[in-house]
Amino acid sequence: MTAPSAPFAETVHGTVRGAYEDGVAVFRGIPYAAAPVGARRFRAPAPPEPWTGVRAATAYGPTAPKRPYGPPLDRLLADPSVPGEDCLNLNVWTPDPAGAGLPVLVWVHGGNLLHGSSALALYDGTAFARDGVVCVSVNYRLGMEGFAVLPDAPANRGLLDQLAALGWVRDNIAAFGGDPGRVTVCGESAGAIGVGALLTAPRARGLFRRAVLQSGVPSALPVAEARGTTERVARRLGVAATARELAAVNPAALLAAQSAVTAGGSPLTGGHAFALVVDGELLPRDPLEALLDGAAADVGLLMGSTTEEYRLWFVPSGLTARLSRTRLRLALLRFRVPRATVRTYRANRPGATRGELLGALATDVLLRVPLNRLADARAPGSTHLYEFAWPSPVEGLGACHGLEIGFVFDTLHTPDAVALAGYDAPRALAGSMHAAWVRFAASGDPGWPGWDASRPVMRFGPGAPAVVRAPRDDELRGWPPYRRGGRRDTP
Repeated sequence: MTAPSAPFAETVHGTVRGAYEDGVAVFRGIPYAAAPVGARRFRAPAPPEPWTGVRAATAYGPTAPKRPYGPPLDRLLADPSVPGEDCLNLNVWTPDPAGAGLPVLVWVHGGNLLHGSSALALYDGTAFARDGVVCVSVNYRLGMEGFAVLPDAPANRGLLDQLAALGWVRDNIAAFGGDPGRVTVCGESAGAIGVGALLTAPRARGLFRRAVLQSGVPSALPVAEARGTTERVARRLGVAATARELAAVNPAALLAAQSAVTAGGSPLTGGHAFALVVDGELLPRDPLEALLDGAAADVGLLMGSTTEEYRLWFVPSGLTARLSRTRLRLALLRFRVPRATVRTYRANRPGATRGELLGALATDVLLRVPLNRLADARAPGSTHLYEFAWPSPVEGLGACHGLEIGFVFDTLHTPDAVALAGYDAPRALAGSMHAAWVRFAASGDPGWPGWDASRPVMRFGPGAPAVVRAPRDDELRGWPPYRRGGRRDTP
C-alpha cells in the first residue's frame, strides 16, 4: 500500500494538511484563537472561526507584532517575523497522526515578553517526534498587546493566549496521536515565568500533568507596580493608557514607543519592562508564593538554570570588563545582598572582575536560589533540578542564558544554535539532555533522583552529565531570606 503523500488531521475547527519532514509529520501555523485585531485587539483570545475544506498547515504562521533584538544581542539571538494578523497559532510535530496515547510537550518561548516566536529553527520539534513525543510550539501576544496594564481590558492577555493554546491541545491533540492526559508544558526565561504562573491559575487546572521551568522563576507584580511601563509608553504616544485609545494607535507606532521605553534594560540590570500581574482573576495571588504554600503539588516539576546566566547580557555589553564600583554597589543594594555573602563570592572567585562578581550574584539571587527554595517547599521526589554548565566558546559567553535550548531540542545544527554555541558544540551532551526531557515528558522521571534533603542536581557538562549536591543557603554565608510580597525581577 502506498504511503500518503501528506499527513492530515481533523481538528474541532476543521481539517489541516501538513507535510512529512525527516520521517515525522509536521503541521505549522494552525490557529488556536482568532486574530487579535479590530474589536479583538487588547481583548481575551476568542475561538478561531471554523473553516471548510482542507487548510494548508505547511508554513509557520504570522508572529506577534514585535521588533527584533537591538545591538548587541541582535548578532546572537535570531527573532524572525512572519507578517499577518493570525498570530495566535501553533505548530505540531508528531511521529504518527494516526497513533494514540503519545506523550505531549508544549513549548512556550522566552524573550522578556517583548521578543520571540515559535518560528525559530532552534525550536524545531523533529527530535521530540522522532523519539515518540508529540511536540507543540505556540505564539502568544507580546509587549503592549499582550501585557500592558489597562483599566478597560483584561490583564495578562499573553498568558491568556498560552492558556487558550493549552485548551486547544486538550481538545485536539488526540487527532495528532497525542494523549491530552499526558501533557508537559515547558518554557524558558519569560516562557518559564508564564508556565510557573499557569501552575497556580485555577483555569489551567487539568490542562497539563507536568511542567518544565528553564531559567525562569514564577513571578507576578501587583497591578499598581506593573502599570508604570504601560503609562510611559502611552505618554510617549500622547494618548491615555486605556485600551480604547491604544487600539486606535498604529501597530508600528506602538512598537516604536515600547522599544524606546524598554531600551537599555535587561532582566539582570533592570529597566522598564513588562510583567505578569496579580489580577485577582487569572492569577489570584503571586505565583511563587502560591507554589511555596503548596499549589500544584500534584504536578511534576523539572527546573533549572545555566551556570552563568548573566553572561548573555554582561559579555556582549562589556559589563563584565568595565562595571564601575558605584554601579556594583547600587546593584548589590537593589538585590539586597548582605556583605558577608559578597565576601564569600569574592573568596570563591579570585581574580573575578566586578562584572563577573555581580553576574554570579545576580544569577543566584534571581534564579538558582529561588528555584532551590521552591524545590524545598515541595514534597520530596516530586521535583527534579538540573544545571547546564557547558561553556560556549563564542565571544566568551560561557554557560549563558538560553544556551541550553539547542541541547534540549537537539538542534545544535541550526544557525540559531550555532550563533550561541559555535560549530563544535558536543552532540553527545545534546543527546543526553534531550533524552532527559523525553523521559520526563513520557514518565515524569528524567533519569536522576528527585529533590530531597540530599539536594541532588543533574549537572550537564562539561564532560559527562553527573549528579552533584546543591549547597544550602546557610552554606553561602548570610544569604538573604525570601521576602514574601517583595519585588522579584526575573528573566
